[in-house]
Amino acid sequence: MAQLATSTAARRWAFWLALVGFVAWDHVHSDPVNLRLEPPMITAGSGTAASGGHCAMPK
Repeated sequence: MAQLATSTAARRWAFWLALVGFVAWDHVHSDPVNLRLEPPMITAGSGTAASGGHCAMPK
């Protein structure tokens, strides 16, 4: 039973280390997001159609 607990703990640590490593790598290699250039997701009541939304929409 002790070996099972050790194996589970090792897998849990490996998962979290891999996840944190991936997030750190992604943060370093990604371009910063310029929120001023992002289209609005919801334009309720402004009279303009939302240009953001689903990624599969044709341009």
